[in-house]
Amino acid sequence: MISLINDIVTCVVLFLYPQMMVGVFERVFEIAPVFRAEKHDTSRHLNEYTSVDFEMGYLSGFEEIMQMEVRMLKHIMEFLKTRYGNELTLLNVKLPECNEIPSIRFIEAKELIAKEYNRTIKDEEDLEPEEEKLICQYFKKKTGSEFVFVTHYPSKKRPFYAMECDENPKETKSFDLLFGGLEITTGGQRIHSYTDQVEKMRQRGMHVELFESYLMMHQYGMPPHGGLGLGLERFTSKLLNQDNVRYATLFPRDRNRLVP
Repeated sequence: MISLINDIVTCVVLFLYPQMMVGVFERVFEIAPVFRAEKHDTSRHLNEYTSVDFEMGYLSGFEEIMQMEVRMLKHIMEFLKTRYGNELTLLNVKLPECNEIPSIRFIEAKELIAKEYNRTIKDEEDLEPEEEKLICQYFKKKTGSEFVFVTHYPSKKRPFYAMECDENPKETKSFDLLFGGLEITTGGQRIHSYTDQVEKMRQRGMHVELFESYLMMHQYGMPPHGGLGLGLERFTSKLLNQDNVRYATLFPRDRNRLVP
């Protein structure tokens, strides 16, 4: 129950409110803290992190969101080179190229890594941390890119607002962006049909009446839309070649540290 409440609260802060505003402004962005009451205690998790989010309306496909992220990353790299060249040199940081980022479907990525690295597929619904590392390793060797998009994640592992594929309802119009062996972004197209959204909620055993204000936008009409959330600390830690996300934040918060 606590996990469910936490997921709902996180969804509201990160996606539901900005998603609702797409119907007004068409494009919305937000940079804000996120709090997650989870029991993680790893080098890749924080209970308080900064999320860089944007939502876009009038999509022709979720690939547009990926294209927008590529342009955003290119702008970030150019900004860092122009404004912080001395600091990058001091820290011995070589910024990655992101002109073209390869992509692979989720199931194809699982099968590829199983074949290339003689691994048994244990989790058919999500990527294991080691698989994320191996996918990045493979694509860096084959294409030279340190980034790779993994698309079409299983519906069971995506939120209730993720749009499912027309040709295969078990897959979603969604993606993760991996960088340096770590997932730094999750995104995808959202459900904009009221009927479809209510049906998916009921299939998952959710109480539709608790989402009355959220569903109001679907009733009044929403354009095809979607967006993403990028974890700033994960992104920063990988840019700086750090092996622990805690090094990328001034006051890391996890299950063992609340102060200072």
